[in-house]
Amino acid sequence: MTAAQKQNFERDQVIAFRLDSQHLSSRLPPGSLIQAAGACGLQNTPPGSAELALHARIGGLAPGEVGAALTGDRRLLQAWSLRASPYLFPTGDAAVFTLGLLPADEPSIRAFVFGVEPALDQIGISAMRVVELTAQALLETLDQRALTKDELGVQLAGRVLPELSPEQAAAWHLPSWYAAGQSLGESVARFILPILALRGLCCHADRRGNKAYIQRTDQWLGSPIPDADPNQARAELVRRYLRCYGPSTAKHFAEWAGIGQAQAAQAWSLVEEDLVPVDFARRTTWLHRQDLPRLISPPQPGGVRLLPPGDPYLALRDRATLIPDKTLHPRVWQKSGNPGAVLTDGRVAALWRPEKKGQRLTLTIEALAALSPDDRSRIEDEAVSLAPFRGCKSVSVKF
Repeated sequence: MTAAQKQNFERDQVIAFRLDSQHLSSRLPPGSLIQAAGACGLQNTPPGSAELALHARIGGLAPGEVGAALTGDRRLLQAWSLRASPYLFPTGDAAVFTLGLLPADEPSIRAFVFGVEPALDQIGISAMRVVELTAQALLETLDQRALTKDELGVQLAGRVLPELSPEQAAAWHLPSWYAAGQSLGESVARFILPILALRGLCCHADRRGNKAYIQRTDQWLGSPIPDADPNQARAELVRRYLRCYGPSTAKHFAEWAGIGQAQAAQAWSLVEEDLVPVDFARRTTWLHRQDLPRLISPPQPGGVRLLPPGDPYLALRDRATLIPDKTLHPRVWQKSGNPGAVLTDGRVAALWRPEKKGQRLTLTIEALAALSPDDRSRIEDEAVSLAPFRGCKSVSVKF
């Protein structure tokens, strides 16, 4: 172990390292969609968040450019991925963001689709059995057509029903306690959909109005996702996590990915020989050996970025590293309706919320620290660049 590996890294170094890894220290040149999206994927909830996250990372990104890459040449793909959320990532990296997360046993499936356990127990069926039944039903249901999540849940529940025992079928028909107007079987089928996406069976197709449609991945792309070695996909997901959120731990990797601790530990072990211990925040954390030089001397961040809710940078698990004042955490990470975050020269200086009226976009800025006149001016300039991405012609900023 070298002296550099033993040294205690300061918060500013770690912040600068993570910003650089996520292409937030300075913007990438135009045309860098694949590089930006492939760092650690981009959560797309609420819809449109991924495009705003890419706008924060790529210079000269044009409105419609992300949509063209998703529905035109399909260099980008959207599917349920990390934390069972809709994620956007390079199609060439699909195995990393699907197979790399795929649970392989009953406890791991239940951990990934957290919340379904009471329904499975009520029905008297294993998660693995439901996955197998819904996988075949999905291929038949979505053959040459696209459905909304609600429509797909109804169809899958109906196709699975004949395969159940009389006792299971009776429970399958019970009213769901998850959502009004659903049967328990429909809710279970909806819970399982992210697992089917991780198996490469379904993805998000084009949006029609305010509705998202699901389609078979092989038919959306014109061919199945190429076969890949599961362990290689898992190892690569850990490497990307550490590059974007390191130095870190297997526990935080599990929380970021939305997988069980046992599954995370198995994936972590695949790269363990390539990791070095790093002292940070008075504890031992880990980093991939190849990333150590950049952590020792990271580029310094500059400029202003308006990060959307759900931005990858805000998905870190050690939130006190980003915002040491824990009393601010409930304002940044809320149970629903999260604000966006304003970065000024690498620090989270404010929160922002948009309001659209006609073709005018208003951004309300809530400062978390003192903003200089120069900061305010730069935030206003950055806000103007968001207008075309929200279908607006003008922007006003309220501090």
